[in-house]
Amino acid sequence: MNPFKEMQALVLVATHGSLSAAARVEGVTPAIMARRLDALEERLGSQLVHRTTRRISFTEAGQNYLEDCVRILNDLAGAEAAAAKGSIQVSGHLRMTAPAGFGRRHVAPHVQQFLKLHRDVSVTLDLSDRLVDLVNEGFDCGIRLGELADSNMVSVRLAEMRRVVVGAPDYLERHGVPQTPEDLLKHDCLALGPQRGWTFRTSLTQGGASTVKTRSIRVKGPMECNDGVVLAEWSRSGGGLAWRSMWEVGEDLQSGRLVSVLDDWAAPPVGIYAVFPERRHLPLKVRAFVDFLKEAYAQKNYWLPQQPVNNKSPRKAASR
Repeated sequence: MNPFKEMQALVLVATHGSLSAAARVEGVTPAIMARRLDALEERLGSQLVHRTTRRISFTEAGQNYLEDCVRILNDLAGAEAAAAKGSIQVSGHLRMTAPAGFGRRHVAPHVQQFLKLHRDVSVTLDLSDRLVDLVNEGFDCGIRLGELADSNMVSVRLAEMRRVVVGAPDYLERHGVPQTPEDLLKHDCLALGPQRGWTFRTSLTQGGASTVKTRSIRVKGPMECNDGVVLAEWSRSGGGLAWRSMWEVGEDLQSGRLVSVLDDWAAPPVGIYAVFPERRHLPLKVRAFVDFLKEAYAQKNYWLPQQPVNNKSPRKAASR
């Protein structure tokens, strides 16, 4: 059996959530889709999906392989488009959505640059912090941060996002620099509304073996807000410590308006993704813009600074 057919079957099932729905899109019977998945698992020697009469879920190996399939099929489509570039132009109207704060700073500017290269494309960019239903609301693509909750969406990882604890030099001068996550309980922490805690990485040693785990600290403080821009502004003005993404506060760290603390405890980064409601025939306009974003985010020094400022003394940080 054609391995690309098998890979396409896996992606279609992931996108549409069932064998029958994927079969309808492909124009075949559910039994044929099932045989393609069986052949794929037999060839790989690994179970990729759990199948019941009601639903399909992916194993860890299946989820990892799915991401590779998406990349390979996109690369193949891109290669074919490049080979035929004399007759195929990037064109059409692109509807996409992104989180408000991230979209303003790291999507909208790239839309303008993209349109300079592709004059036959127009874009509608919807900025919203709600979880947008791409299918029912008619969007071609969405940008999402962190863990992906919608298993029916297929994704491309664009970059990594790191979070750091930051404070203004004058706040750290007055209150001291926390040395461990537990020290945060003695500080004014600026929370993003009702929250589950700030996440840190902890090394544990047991029986001579070391393991790394993540843990959450439930912080508290005199102010909270559901807008990250406000939290960063409060922190810059000396109101307390904030746990913010590097894309929000990188320039503040570089300029010295904010100082990062607890860098040795920083949790592992999470992803910035482009997600799609369809995959089998991803429009060239979508693929081109996603590739454009991925290339932009990969540029050296794009996420400033490359490493957060280590726990410098407040006085030294303030005098830079």
